[in-house]
Amino acid sequence: MKKLFSFIAIVGIILASNCSRIPENNDPIIGIWTSLSTLTNGEAGKVTTRSEWIFNDAYLGRYHFKENGTVVAKTDFKWKQVDGIYTISYPGMDKADDHVTMKESLERATLEDNKGNVLAIRE
Repeated sequence: MKKLFSFIAIVGIILASNCSRIPENNDPIIGIWTSLSTLTNGEAGKVTTRSEWIFNDAYLGRYHFKENGTVVAKTDFKWKQVDGIYTISYPGMDKADDHVTMKESLERATLEDNKGNVLAIRE
């Protein structure tokens, strides 16, 4: 009888856990966004930097910062959207939260801060 009760309890737990559904997230920010820049430093020569944000549908993502193709920093981030403003936070990293809006035109989509500066372009 004890085995039957344990079996029924396990089946009940499995059925109950499969009933919950994760809501589908079709936010247009989902995807890969990048920012490239090249700096000329007298002694060091050219330094090319690339920042990359990979947004997923679970309100999480991965951030990479590269110099001359070498990963200098990478971390996971959290994001949320409230009234068209996206907040990107980088827990565990000494980087301030980014607050951006998405602007779409015929040729490209960009993430811009509140001053109109482009943070990233959709790849």
